[in-house]
Amino acid sequence: MKNILILAGLALFVVSCGTQKSASVASTPATETTKAVALTPELEAGKNLYDNNCAKCHKLYEPKKFTKEEWAPILVRMGKKAKLDETQMASISNYIDSQL
Repeated sequence: MKNILILAGLALFVVSCGTQKSASVASTPATETTKAVALTPELEAGKNLYDNNCAKCHKLYEPKKFTKEEWAPILVRMGKKAKLDETQMASISNYIDSQL
């Protein structure tokens, strides 16, 4: 009986994960894809800094997860922790702002 419940739970988990992935891909607007492709060299540098520095300590958040006002204190706090200079922080901020 215990094995059946474990298998049923596992099957439910696999099915729910598969449904989420399909839904998130289907619901992504074409404009977001276009924006990601159309980054200027400066914005690409900011994205690379964001990807490479922020992911060292935690998962990366999509820029649209927070508003511009919410990002400001997050970037200040995390920039200090990551020991980023003002130029690097400006580059990351410009990238985040461009994606909002």
